[in-house]
This record gives sequence, structure tokens and C-alpha cells, in this order.
Amino acid sequence: MTTTYAAVDQTVQPIPLSRLVRVEMRKLVDTRAGFWLIASMALIATLVMVVMLIVAANSSEPTDLGFADLFGVMNTPTGFLLPVMAILLVTSEWSQRGALATFTMEPRRERVVIAKLITSIIAALAAVVVALIIGAIGNVIAMLAFDAPAGSWSLSAAGLTGAVVLQVSGLLLGFGFAALFLSTPAAIVAYFILPEAIGLVLQLIPALRDAHVAEWISPSVSSGALMSETWPTGGDWGKFLVAHAIWIGIPMSVGIWKILRSEVK
Repeated sequence: MTTTYAAVDQTVQPIPLSRLVRVEMRKLVDTRAGFWLIASMALIATLVMVVMLIVAANSSEPTDLGFADLFGVMNTPTGFLLPVMAILLVTSEWSQRGALATFTMEPRRERVVIAKLITSIIAALAAVVVALIIGAIGNVIAMLAFDAPAGSWSLSAAGLTGAVVLQVSGLLLGFGFAALFLSTPAAIVAYFILPEAIGLVLQLIPALRDAHVAEWISPSVSSGALMSETWPTGGDWGKFLVAHAIWIGIPMSVGIWKILRSEVK
């Protein structure tokens, strides 16, 4: 008896990374949670702009209503909610058992992780662009409705760079906790509570407070220098990088190792 073996088609190509990124981008908006999260960010940013204009209308001298001010405020709701979006992007598949289908179609898990990282960074950059657009709209209204200096178009390169760095770093922080816990509630609680709790403890202990340890450990404390219109010093950048290397590097390294090794059920 002879056995016939089907010839293996050697022309089959692996799934390109660009396609994986497009799939992950669709996952951001295809789910109900992702859609409403994005809608909430745009809605909150718009409401904040309206409130700022109303407050300025009731003020005798609306001075803090330039493009830089509006852009900075627009980044607040997106910076608060973007990490949650990254968390959902990572954890939803594990909580809803979608990881089995994902890793069946693309068994090389590291490529899926890279695609999610690229998608998250694209989302952060898109959030900055949206903040610029909404801030520009608000600034045009302020320029038409109020006297100078309201409606000023000044926005320093340092302020724009700081906004981009803060959005990306905050999103990567959420991504790291999501990969570490692979659970949406645990990752969200850890993201919002754990770094702030550690920073608070470091500020409450007199010896550590006097030694400025929190500036090297706490992500929020080390980010303060990037929230101004002037360039941070070399020391400020060093503190920022050390603090975020701890809170992004460690959870993300352990989390990615777990994703690559965990059994998919």
C-alpha cells in the first residue's frame, strides 16, 4: 500500500505586521467599551473647552486662554483615559478568550505583542493630534470673542514634545500593567493606585522626602518638569527616564514573558 502526501504550499507567506496592526486598530473601536472610551475622550475634551470659554466669558481679563493653555488642558482627559484603552487592548482577549483565536492565526506571539504596542503608540499620537485640533478650534473662538492675550497662538516646541512624551509614557505604563496581570480590573487598579501609593509613601517618610527619592521613583512626580513650556534640564530627563524605566520596564518585561509562555485556554 502506498501513502500519498499532499505537497506543502511553500508560497504561503506569513501574516505581515502591517495587517496585524490594522487588526489591532479595529479592535480599539469594534468593541463597545473601546468605542465609548474613544467617544468619551472626545466628548470630555470638548466639554472642557466649552467650560473654559464660559469661565473666560465671565472673567474680566481672560488671560489664560491661549493655544498652549487649551492644548494643555485638552491632553488631560486623553492622558487619563488612553492608558485604559491600552489595558483593554491587551486584556480583553484574555478575559473574553479571544487569545485562542488570535494566537491560532498568528502563533508567533511576539508579533502580536509588537502589533499591540505599535497600535497603542499610534493611538497616543492620534490623541495629541485631536487635542491640537480641539485646542485650535477653542483658540479661534477665544480670538474672536475676547481681546488679546486671549487667542494667542504661541505653543513652544518644549510644550508639544512634553505632551507627546507624557501621552506615550502613560499609555506604555498602562500597557505594562495589562501585560503583567492580563486582567482588566487588576490592571486598571494597579495603574491608578500603585505608582501613586508608592509616591505618597516616599513623600511621607521624612528621610526619603529630604533625599528627593520620589523624583526618581514616582512617575507622576518625575513628569512635572515636562508639563511646562520650557525644556526640562538633563537632571529632569534623567529622573523621568529612571522612574518610567522602573514602572514601564519591569511590568512590561515580566508581562510579555507571561504572554509568550502562558497557556491559552
